[in-house]
Amino acid sequence: MMRNMVFALAVACSTMSIASAAGAQLATPVPVLEGTRLDIVATGESRQVPDIAVINAGVVTEAPSASAALADNNRRMQAVFRALDAAGIEERDIQTASINLNARYDYSERSEPRLLGYTASNQLTVRFREIARAGAIIDALVAQGVNQINGPSLQIDAPEAALDEARRDAIAKARQRAELYAVAAGMRVVRIVAISEAGADRPPIAMAGRAMLEADQSASLQIAAGEQRLTANVSVTFELQ
Repeated sequence: MMRNMVFALAVACSTMSIASAAGAQLATPVPVLEGTRLDIVATGESRQVPDIAVINAGVVTEAPSASAALADNNRRMQAVFRALDAAGIEERDIQTASINLNARYDYSERSEPRLLGYTASNQLTVRFREIARAGAIIDALVAQGVNQINGPSLQIDAPEAALDEARRDAIAKARQRAELYAVAAGMRVVRIVAISEAGADRPPIAMAGRAMLEADQSASLQIAAGEQRLTANVSVTFELQ
């Protein structure tokens, strides 16, 4: 019995030793620098034309009673939805942002506030995948009862390809800068020791203001897409000798 226990203990210890050795073999070795370490932080960029315009379009109505305000608002919103459908805007690009109903009071007198009526508001978020048509569609929405518009915000629908371009640009700039330092120091770049991404920045949402929206009675609203800058930041460690 004692011999069996000793044998089992020996086998267990042997197994643990083998597992420990295997773990040690799988451990990633820390690179040892034989030369000079050079750390470079570089920013790459990609410039793209936005391909989506997003607006917040709303209908605000007022009436003496809450039910009348909502009914009038709903009637106008039905016309707005028909206009969006006629313009070819897909359902996935139309989303209700908010619906509000508020009482309006007169606080001008020192007595109790006097109820004036009710205000109903229905706000939609609409995405235009053809920016060139956005101005004409906004005009059509206004004609159907939209009396509140915010935007448009101009965006890039799928920015990953552009961000990858910025990442490649960042690595290329890091290499060029490392070569510059190496030559200035009378050395040469041997290898890249490590690369880390400090962050990739999507462009901020550009809100169109007066400079981007132009309208008169003889022409449709014009929206200028412009250009957006996407960036990627990388940190690269080089070995110089």
